[in-house]
Amino acid sequence: MSSSSLHPMLNMAIKAARAAGAIINRAALDVEAVRVSTKQVNDFVTEVDQQAEQAIIETLLTAYPGHGILAEESGNEYGNRNSDHIWIIDPLDGTTNFIHGFPVYCVSIALAVNGRIEQAVVYDPTRNDLFTATRGRGAFLNERRIRVSKRTMLRDSLISTGFPYRPGDNLKQYMAMLGDVMQRTSGVRRPGAAALDLAYVAAGFSDGFFEAGLSIWDVAAGSLLVTEAGGLVGNFTGEADFLEQREILAGSPRIYGQLVPVLTRYSKFAGAGDKAAVRQSLENDTAESAPQTEEGQAQEDGKAE
Repeated sequence: MSSSSLHPMLNMAIKAARAAGAIINRAALDVEAVRVSTKQVNDFVTEVDQQAEQAIIETLLTAYPGHGILAEESGNEYGNRNSDHIWIIDPLDGTTNFIHGFPVYCVSIALAVNGRIEQAVVYDPTRNDLFTATRGRGAFLNERRIRVSKRTMLRDSLISTGFPYRPGDNLKQYMAMLGDVMQRTSGVRRPGAAALDLAYVAAGFSDGFFEAGLSIWDVAAGSLLVTEAGGLVGNFTGEADFLEQREILAGSPRIYGQLVPVLTRYSKFAGAGDKAAVRQSLENDTAESAPQTEEGQAQEDGKAE
């Protein structure tokens, strides 16, 4: 789809994403010189995030001064927060990858109109890959139409995810969930940039994606890419109202349908019975892996004889 036939607001988002990408690519030439600060344990922000975000905001507000902004680093301090047009921005998704020179990160920009995502751009500056979508008009990668994969069996599928890494994250539960998915698929990947993970589901490069703890700017643009490419997006129980629920599942329809029953019991919206079963399973695993006392070991030895 040529730029002349794109929605004008999508064209402006592309312009903003490319401006941010140019800042990121320049900084990547000497990533050791980039100043990094810590928002919380294992949650980093760089001067590049901030410069890229400013470039995006300036581009969008120059074109649409009455619009609102919701951005990862500056929140809603810019723009008109009461507007029915809100730009949702992650200027550098995959900051941890970026500061290590690991080339998996992207710019994510979405436009919500009256609370519904209508335009989406995910731009990978390392590959110059531009993923775009306008609601009702399909999803594109570098102006070529993309569709979710045609695989129908979970056992043949490649699934991407993200791991928890902050204090308070329930690591044991996540590892149990990961184990449940891993043994049912042909592979699980953890690239480290959720917006790009969603774009890859849309393009059919992977068959599904799931992660807990994500914010709206991580998933807004990518979710429209997936649905416009023929996929499904929801929370772990399969409900479509996921944007601010901090858990997301995306995939081609058949794979999504097979992942829901695997992930449902790990959802914060799971029923009491499912939650109790997960807790009991984790407690049993902990008990089995705990170091035994000498008395307990002697009893085991006795049984063995």
